Amino acid sequence: MTPRPSTPRCWRKSSRSSGGGGSNCIEVAAHDETIAVRDSKVSSGRFPYLTVSPDSWQTFIDSLKTN
Repeated sequence: MTPRPSTPRCWRKSSRSSGGGGSNCIEVAAHDETIAVRDSKVSSGRFPYLTVSPDSWQTFIDSLKTN
């Protein structure tokens, strides 16, 4: 049996998301050796969230900065 992954801790949301109701935001958290990402509207439960590698997350962030 595969152990259930631990819940990510210290979810963070951008300080820029507070304007305009802030209903279209994501939250991120470091999780084991991955980055966890979830919809801020569904933040009360443990799941669902998706995980990506730190390299993939950095590539995503870099692409946002260039576009």
